[in-house]
Amino acid sequence: MIELVRTNDPVVISFIEALLRDAGIEFFVADQNMSVVEGSLGVLPRRVLVSSDTVDRAKRLLADAGIAGEIRNG
Repeated sequence: MIELVRTNDPVVISFIEALLRDAGIEFFVADQNMSVVEGSLGVLPRRVLVSSDTVDRAKRLLADAGIAGEIRNG
């Protein structure tokens, strides 16, 4: 899986999840449960991962939604 986005913003994560789900793109949000370790401070970023065969489509989807700035480079 390829890291598409890394952010501390739960609203951005939720928006991306909705976009990907509606587009039928499978994804995984890593580090969701790290709040137990960090004490619910929101310090540790969550990562949205997609498969390598859907990463280009997912990037276009986020760009079309106006959040291309959230996409990880690399």
